[in-house]
Amino acid sequence: MAPRPEEAGGGGGTASAPPRGLGREMAAVLAGGCGRAAREAARRSAVRPPASGGWGCASAGKRYLLTEEDIKLQEFQQMKVAIRNELHGSKDQYFKNIKEKLKKNGIILRNELKNLLHLCQNSSDVELARKIIYRYHEQNRITALHDFKFGPLFMRLCYELDLERPAVELIKDKNLHGFFSDSTSFHILMTMLFKKGHFESALEVLVEMKKQGIPFNKETYLLAVAICYKLGSPESSKISARLLEEAQLKGDTLPLRAYCFAMAAALKQNDVAQAKFYCSQIMRTENKLYNNLKVLVQLRSGLLKEVINTLEAAVEVDTPPFVKRTEFSEQVLATVREKMEESPDLSVKLGNIYTKLQASGQITMCTLEDMLFQIPSSKKTTAKLLNQKQLGCQGTNLLWSNLLLG
Repeated sequence: MAPRPEEAGGGGGTASAPPRGLGREMAAVLAGGCGRAAREAARRSAVRPPASGGWGCASAGKRYLLTEEDIKLQEFQQMKVAIRNELHGSKDQYFKNIKEKLKKNGIILRNELKNLLHLCQNSSDVELARKIIYRYHEQNRITALHDFKFGPLFMRLCYELDLERPAVELIKDKNLHGFFSDSTSFHILMTMLFKKGHFESALEVLVEMKKQGIPFNKETYLLAVAICYKLGSPESSKISARLLEEAQLKGDTLPLRAYCFAMAAALKQNDVAQAKFYCSQIMRTENKLYNNLKVLVQLRSGLLKEVINTLEAAVEVDTPPFVKRTEFSEQVLATVREKMEESPDLSVKLGNIYTKLQASGQITMCTLEDMLFQIPSSKKTTAKLLNQKQLGCQGTNLLWSNLLLG
């Protein structure tokens, strides 16, 4: 049974063998293997982030993957203000009372921990919160009183204060197993690490999530394949394939963007066959990102006439005035233009199509990576791109040409 992406489906394929190197070891970890081996393998496969201008205009790694609705940072910050306003006395006095209670080995109440996490404003405050979390968990894990999920609350605090170290340490601490019993905690931490460019650490958190038995969902798979895409190695590309194969076997629903990340990762590794397979899984063919990747897959497959047909169809399609037509990245078109120079006739056709695309406003300076990291609008809050620039980068075009034209 093929994976069931939200806006994708169909297409069959043969399951790949367990990948060698990092991929094989990571596959073992995802099946319950050794975390140490995965960490060592991740370090061995580390790829430095591209230089400024490569693979998009924004600094490498500083992108968002989840919506505001997923992370709920704004909601957390509003609650911080509300609790601070309702507090009787000062924050300093509250912290002093908590420290005294900790010293006397007193019982930490749920609301006390909840208020404390909302009152933290710096790393020193978070250090106290760590101690209170350990005490609270020690008191309550046996009696199973965890009717409130503190994991996401602590991760939002670390996200807000830009403190990834305590977040990673606590989520991996065996003494706290059960405290972070939800996927949201892991997702927020992986997003924070991803944004900071710590892709190997983000992969380790994914492994930790699997080890602790937290079920993967569509957000997990999206984060995982995006991390593998950013690692940019043959091994990480195989991990991505292994994870999507796992989703296939489980019949999980996957977002279209997960397949697009996997397609881009496969193209980076010159694995055209794998990229074509992922392309076949996507049914929502009017999607802008899909069409740009499809053109690159056709180009790398040597199907130059099909590239022309795809671009021509996008120009000639009869759409109502209020429906936005498919846009193509100038970056992608530049790659196509370079390859088409091998065929004078097709080069002339491309020139005519380019003129029509330009006239109809179907060319965007948004790079392929910009498209990959563009978050769909949240139901509650319109998600914002971290990178608001719509200017392509010459370095990006050159890199794509080198990678995709080979």
